[in-house]
Amino acid sequence: MNNIDKQEKIVTMFDEIAQTYDLANRVLSFGIDIQWRKKGCDKAYEILAKDKVEQIADVATGTGDLLLHWRDRANKKSVEVQKYIGIDPSVGMLDVARKKVDFASFVEGKAQELPLEDESTDIISISYGIRNVVDRGEALREFYRALKKGGIVVILEFTKQEKSGVMSPLVDFYMKKVLPTVGGLVSKNYEAYRYLPNSIEAFLTSDMLIDELRSSGFEIKYVKPFSMGISTLFVAQKI
Repeated sequence: MNNIDKQEKIVTMFDEIAQTYDLANRVLSFGIDIQWRKKGCDKAYEILAKDKVEQIADVATGTGDLLLHWRDRANKKSVEVQKYIGIDPSVGMLDVARKKVDFASFVEGKAQELPLEDESTDIISISYGIRNVVDRGEALREFYRALKKGGIVVILEFTKQEKSGVMSPLVDFYMKKVLPTVGGLVSKNYEAYRYLPNSIEAFLTSDMLIDELRSSGFEIKYVKPFSMGISTLFVAQKI
């Protein structure tokens, strides 16, 4: 299967689980993913250190969940954001997002072909989506192109486990047994939630993603693992 076919298969899968995606996220993370998202927004605003932000683009936005946190954390920190954009290749996900988020504009598009002007954006985020981008190097270069100088990229992602420590077997059991079963029950799509742990296992460790960000021209500003390293927050800046 070539990269184009592989990417299309992933997009189709997300179309199929769009209606139950938010519920599955809350159940599978016990709601903790909300705190992870808030932390990413807070760190980005802190590092950017602006009272006015022209544009925030959430890539692989899915149902627009992270956009809600970008707005709410901006309000909490008295940051004025002029424009929010959600970008996703899945029409099914965008249909849900448009009903849920009324303050953002949504555009069908891929991470590796962003519908954004050069140096037009203050913050680009992607939560639990970079793992599903087949041409990740292209996506990171696109993030760099679309960000203003000093702009921030925020990545939240499930990262590959190092297979060390006493908790590693427990994490492994949850990811390979509990997650596919519960996710399949909620979404009625067992194949999609079998894909998830397999895609994590085939993904990068935190150190590998850090290296890729640096190779793309970013300076790493903050890295924070959550829940025994199941999920990791990366905040980097265009220099």
